[in-house]
Amino acid sequence: MLKVSGLTKSFGGRTVLSGFELTVAAGEVVALVGPNGAGKTTLLRCLVGAEAPDAGEITLDDHPLDTRDADVRGEVLALLDDTAWFADLTVAEHLDLLARADSVEEPAAVVRDALAELGLTAVADQVPGTLSSGQRQRLSLAVALVRPWRLLLVDEPEQRLDAAGRAWLGEWLAEQAAEGRSVVMACHQGDLVTSSGARVVVVEPA
Repeated sequence: MLKVSGLTKSFGGRTVLSGFELTVAAGEVVALVGPNGAGKTTLLRCLVGAEAPDAGEITLDDHPLDTRDADVRGEVLALLDDTAWFADLTVAEHLDLLARADSVEEPAAVVRDALAELGLTAVADQVPGTLSSGQRQRLSLAVALVRPWRLLLVDEPEQRLDAAGRAWLGEWLAEQAAEGRSVVMACHQGDLVTSSGARVVVVEPA
């Protein structure tokens, strides 16, 4: 599904990624592991188009991956931070807006199920600024339950989750792979790698 060939990226003369190679099959979870500063987040940002690589090629289904393409945006979902929330929209309103923007059928039911799945039903009428850091992380993950995607790019999805949240996440990721979807995640938790059935790809400092 996804192929990265010879990806190179530098910042201010410092090379972060040098000739990086990656292939991700349909129905596969890939965990990017490595020390801080090795380039895991930079790689994800290059994949989604938030950073332009200096060299290399990124393809999705053998075509250049360009998230400016409307068709590609319907295939690829990136969850790289949890800061892009509207201050005056509630948790439920955020998810409903995203579901309707992607023309999801029965958005109200989809949102209701996502809230229940992530344990957010009790805070559905609150705005994100009133949530705890763990609840905001769950809200970020809920986005993946209300939008269509075949490839999920996510940066440390286990961050700020408690043990129960990490257990749910591992099981959910494994379920997505079983349904033919693919996930590429930067990850620091070995238990999540194990529970999700992820293939480990080590990102070494350039």
